[in-house]
Amino acid sequence: MNVPDDRARRKALRLELVGRRQAMDAATLVPLHAALETRVEALLAQLGPASVGFTWPYRGEFDALPLMRRWLAADPARWAALPVVGEKGQPMTFRRWAPDTVMATDRYGIPYPADGEAVVPALLLIPCNGFDGRGYRLGYGAGHYDRTLAALVPTPVAVGVAIEDGRLDDLQPQPHDLPMDWIVTEADTFTSHR
Repeated sequence: MNVPDDRARRKALRLELVGRRQAMDAATLVPLHAALETRVEALLAQLGPASVGFTWPYRGEFDALPLMRRWLAADPARWAALPVVGEKGQPMTFRRWAPDTVMATDRYGIPYPADGEAVVPALLLIPCNGFDGRGYRLGYGAGHYDRTLAALVPTPVAVGVAIEDGRLDDLQPQPHDLPMDWIVTEADTFTSHR
């Protein structure tokens, strides 16, 4: 059962999960991210998208940069994109990214392509601080990805990327929350449609 306004619960949960992830030392986090990379790469091979939107690593999140470099190098017809955070309350846009792209930094200190037209990737790799078995994710609370997924046409395949430490029994989603199509962790890959 959902509570009408559970911002305090979600904020506390978010702080706990991000804090635990950021407290992990390299000896713990590196093998988790290596296993995540293997699983994400396998899912990309299975789904075969021509374009992928991903995020710059932030606060101990999975770093998709090495995978994206290899993925792009394997097929020159492929392209990748990074999000550009706009005005508060607005959906993000995506701009093409390549290893030599000139970057700028947004208000959160996250790099994004400095120039370029807005594009819609076929698949998005979306970081999750927490997630549940129905594919709902806990982000940072600003609703960037929910608004973006609701606005992009065509709607990209949404792949949540998380570590198992963020697995929750029930996230108690709000009406505006959108489930991921897939969730990938270091130990599991599942579709929320199963």
